Amino acid sequence: MLNVGSIEQGFVLDHIRAGKAMTIYHDLKLDKLDCCVAIIKNAKSNKMGKKDIIKVECPVDELDLSIVGFIDPNITVNIIEHGEIVGKKKLELPKQIVNVIKCKNPRCITSIEQELDQIFTLTDKEHAIYRCRYCEEKYHGHRNK
Repeated sequence: MLNVGSIEQGFVLDHIRAGKAMTIYHDLKLDKLDCCVAIIKNAKSNKMGKKDIIKVECPVDELDLSIVGFIDPNITVNIIEHGEIVGKKKLELPKQIVNVIKCKNPRCITSIEQELDQIFTLTDKEHAIYRCRYCEEKYHGHRNK
């Protein structure tokens, strides 16, 4: 059995669909932070069969966890302080996401103006539909589907 040590302060992302940990790692830009990150892929899970887990040792407010809600709102976020779980954060679809997905409309201003942020706004929560702020191009579904 694999044993990954505990963390003092940070968070644990649990119940990640197997194979999606690296997507979250890149979308949260964890490679740009100077912090300790442990990624466990294909861990056994009674509920899911297999799952991924990410442990991050850094202050929780350093990251935009709404991105995780976009990827999969069913992921569990355990907040760790002094080596203990002090809370769980319930994820939801964020109202807006920036620079996580790209507009596929070739006529969109973001295709021409490369320095513009790719901004999508949630327009239909029930069906997880986002629209480009500039051209209204539709993006349907969570990132992991």
